[in-house]
Amino acid sequence: MLGFYRMELAAIGGSSRRMRLLVLLLVLMAELAEPLLAPLEFLALQSMKKNLHDMPGSNYLSAWDFSKDPCKFPGILCSSSEPQRITTLNLGDPAAGAPGLRGKLHGALGLLSSLVEFTVAPGQLVGPIPATIAQLGELQFLGISRNFLSGSIPAGISALKKLETLDLSYNQLSGSIPQGIGQLPQLTNLILARNKLTGPLPNLSGTSSLLRLDLKQNALSGTLPSLPSSLKYLALSNNQLSGGIQNVGHLSSLTYIDLSFNKFTGIIPSSLLGFHINSLHLQRNSLSGPVQPSAAVNIPTVDLSYNALNGPISPFFASVQTLYLNNNRFSGAVPRDFADNLLSAQIQVLYLQHNYLTQISIKPSAKLPISTSLCIQYNCMVPPIVSPCPSNAGKQQKRPSYQCK
Repeated sequence: MLGFYRMELAAIGGSSRRMRLLVLLLVLMAELAEPLLAPLEFLALQSMKKNLHDMPGSNYLSAWDFSKDPCKFPGILCSSSEPQRITTLNLGDPAAGAPGLRGKLHGALGLLSSLVEFTVAPGQLVGPIPATIAQLGELQFLGISRNFLSGSIPAGISALKKLETLDLSYNQLSGSIPQGIGQLPQLTNLILARNKLTGPLPNLSGTSSLLRLDLKQNALSGTLPSLPSSLKYLALSNNQLSGGIQNVGHLSSLTYIDLSFNKFTGIIPSSLLGFHINSLHLQRNSLSGPVQPSAAVNIPTVDLSYNALNGPISPFFASVQTLYLNNNRFSGAVPRDFADNLLSAQIQVLYLQHNYLTQISIKPSAKLPISTSLCIQYNCMVPPIVSPCPSNAGKQQKRPSYQCK
């Protein structure tokens, strides 16, 4: 092992005198106690610490005493090899009593070549993600969420072929998503929500094992690319995406779908309504046409509000517990199953306001269960019962007759 340190010393022969002395000290220490952390990784930790500071109430960095073994610092795990190399680095590890850090990430991060997991606790880190992160070829988990990182996502992340989770959510990152990220073969979780990202979604054809895609609350545009059939969680809400949503219709493994607050157009694939998922959110788009599920909809929560959907309401929606069809162009009578399920509290929320409906089979003397919420005002009928509606539904109970001809 001592020979290794001498080779490391020779390798940095052109570096500063102070660095050479520090590495020489490590060589001498290696004669007394083995194993030790690889010298360049020791220096990398020192450089990183200089750029970081504990937030008030944190004592995380105070434990980084470089007169001791860095592999025993909080948030750090090392290999058992000689010399030791850092495999896990959790900056601001909450388990170490750290509510977070402030400062910037140092480019020396790229020297931790054996790093498998790198995370940063929620805090106040600013500035860019170092481009040297592309040198971490063993990295499998990268999580830096809920900080204030800015700049673009380094294109070099696309070179991390072993990466399984990429979570950069809740920062201030801008620019486009590097297209190469969509070709990472081991990627299972891509979470870039709540940033300022623009441009198209990456082509995800190379991520055949992707389970979670969460890009909500950005400014992404363009159409939906082909999505891997492995997906279970899809959240693209609050962007500027457009075009049809047919590419979602074959993703039968999905358990959660949120495409709300975009500019999607066209029809809703009937196959989508046959999925056994927890929630379907398509509100605030420009979807149109009739909605025709082929069987009872077994989705607890369905929100199709604020679109341009038309035609009659299918009785197959009466099996949904929380249903928002308001602010569309639905017409005709509400199927009787809806009234029966409302009165038996099988339907908990039914919002049908601001459509062109002509009838609902509820007697004026009927009393809704206290756990049930119904809003049916501003249709082509006088609501048979008075029930609380959200404030944005307005005060008019019925559409003007000329709109109902």
